[in-house]
Amino acid sequence: MCPGCGWPAAKCQCSSRRTGQAPVPDRPIAKLRLEKAGRGGKAVTVVYDLPHNAVFLKDLCADLKRTCGTGGTVSENTVELQGDLRERVRPHLQKKGFTVKG
Repeated sequence: MCPGCGWPAAKCQCSSRRTGQAPVPDRPIAKLRLEKAGRGGKAVTVVYDLPHNAVFLKDLCADLKRTCGTGGTVSENTVELQGDLRERVRPHLQKKGFTVKG
């Protein structure tokens, strides 16, 4: 039994109530990829492997959308931007102090 929620350890509900407030490192690592599968042929730039911090992700998404002039969203620990924007996103993240891979 989980001491936090009282559920059996295999079905613990504590992780579903976390607020996503992991600390953000001084030099975060961001990975870029382009996805088309399951999106009707539309290209989506995905910035993934980011820290699990809801406020950080929301601010980063807003900043990237404003910089690239496109729509986007936060999904789990990723930021998804509409279109193939890897060449715009990479220098912007590096300027902000990120280590960019991919």
